[in-house]
Amino acid sequence: MTDRGEKGAVISISSHVVRGSVGNRAVVFALETLGYPVWALPTVVLPWHPGHGPSTRMTFGADEFDRTIDDLLRAPWLGEVKAVLSGYLANAAQARSIARLVSGLREKRPEVFYACDPVIGDLGGLYVAEETAIAIRDQLIPLASLATPNRYELAWMAGCDLESNAAIMEAALALGPPRMLVTSAVPMMAGGTGNLYLSGRTALLSENRLVENAPNGLGDLTAAVFLARLLEGASEEKALQLATASVFEILARTAKVGGDELALETHAASLVNPMAMVQTRKLLHPAQRRRS
Repeated sequence: MTDRGEKGAVISISSHVVRGSVGNRAVVFALETLGYPVWALPTVVLPWHPGHGPSTRMTFGADEFDRTIDDLLRAPWLGEVKAVLSGYLANAAQARSIARLVSGLREKRPEVFYACDPVIGDLGGLYVAEETAIAIRDQLIPLASLATPNRYELAWMAGCDLESNAAIMEAALALGPPRMLVTSAVPMMAGGTGNLYLSGRTALLSENRLVENAPNGLGDLTAAVFLARLLEGASEEKALQLATASVFEILARTAKVGGDELALETHAASLVNPMAMVQTRKLLHPAQRRRS
């Protein structure tokens, strides 16, 4: 492991659950396991993921959250921060606050990396208020160095159905971030699921076997591991392979024992050195298609 100063810290802003491995619980564990100190800011606190049933929702006032952003921007340790990762937001005001944080950090150091995981919905539609989804799309996505939506979140933000990987890539380019990792992409192998990565020069699809009835938190974990691998200097293809393999390996081992939450604490080694085989292939980048 490298020291704190060398790797730099990540500010992670997402939900916190008392029990479970979603939101910041997954993100912080993954980043710290991979050697990154984390400044963790919760957007909402829940006893457990809503998929397990109703529970008390502890929220923060917009003024309190915004004042916390002020505190962070004047923190004496701000030079430690290498990246920001945002996930689930409780309201639209938090998007405005995070945009101010990212912009303020970049005024001091333009190279600060911002990864936006737009946690707004899934196959069944939006599970945040539409106002919040709009704020994430319009205020945070334009600032992102990397966005990590699932296919259904990207479809909502793009305003169109995405039934092919070609359509996913066109939507990703239109939305604007220089790098985008789309989970739940269209698989090319039978019985699989894929992560599609697109940047200015690269289009890649990394696939693994689909595990039915998977626990929540896969998107949070994927965003964290992929960000960590990019920050440590791995190539885009290597970062994608490692992130896909780590998440699949933890998922498969959790499913094998019937776990209802990702067993991160049991399988931390899968984050550091995953052994699962994933298939990664190069796709035809839309820019190449237009030139041909």
